[in-house]
Amino acid sequence: MSELGAYQGVTDTPYEPGFGDYVQLLKPRVMSLVVFTALVGLLVAPVGLHPVEGFAAILFIALGAGASGSLNMWWDADIDQVMKRTQGRPVPSGRVQAAEALAVGLALSGISIVMLGLATNLMAAGLLAFTIFFYAVVYSMWLKRSTPQNIVIGGAAGAFPPMIGWVCATGSVSVEAFLMFALIFMWTPPHFWALALFMKEDYHAAGVPMLTVTHGRKATRAHILVYTLLLMPVALGAALTGIGGPMTLAVAVVLNAGFVIGAVRIWRRDETMAEADSYAAEKAFFRFSLLYLFLHFAAFLAEAALKSAGLGGW
Repeated sequence: MSELGAYQGVTDTPYEPGFGDYVQLLKPRVMSLVVFTALVGLLVAPVGLHPVEGFAAILFIALGAGASGSLNMWWDADIDQVMKRTQGRPVPSGRVQAAEALAVGLALSGISIVMLGLATNLMAAGLLAFTIFFYAVVYSMWLKRSTPQNIVIGGAAGAFPPMIGWVCATGSVSVEAFLMFALIFMWTPPHFWALALFMKEDYHAAGVPMLTVTHGRKATRAHILVYTLLLMPVALGAALTGIGGPMTLAVAVVLNAGFVIGAVRIWRRDETMAEADSYAAEKAFFRFSLLYLFLHFAAFLAEAALKSAGLGGW
């Protein structure tokens, strides 16, 4: 019996969702990545914002990310209930009603878009609105359940935050902003396909057409390698622009070498080998992918700090 069921069985009263339940609706772990990459995009831009404006921009971008998460949990409640990885989320576990998740998502969407426009500029607000729409409608309602390219195309939603941060400061999109977007966009497929390899039963049970379900694990392993190789020139290219420098380039070379080695290791394995060591290589690649993205954006931030001291940049 679930904790919720046990609670109701003992008290015979409806469960009252707490503050923490509503926080979980916003997908705080995903939100933390959004906040970090958006902050980097804002801070490495050639035009600075007043600290109060910058804080407001990041706050409303974070609320927009939370809105997307809440709308996604509302729509995906049926498949979240089937997948072991997501059964404990607020809606499938019954702690929060689906209608409440929808209301929270819509309210935060409106607040975040309007307030970001007032705090910074209309282009940034427009990009945030498009990002929420793309994640909640294009990805969650359409792509996720209809095509194995769901992660490839849908990854754009998670790639917009650094571009939005940049636009908050500059009011325009540049090569640097596009390459930060492209870095996350190309990183997303191998990151999630590695997860799908060792969370295989979840996607099968929920009927989500992940690549592992529609094309098999051998094809998924090959796709991880291909996208990892395609990611490398994007990462190196970003390091050669105005947000990069010698330090950033060195970090990019090391990280991408490690990422490619991990992808080759996965590509050379079959299911028998993977099951024998409980998907050790796949899990290691997934963990490294998180470090990969964090260190890339940390390098952009460090390069900007060095540049301000007259030590970094090209």
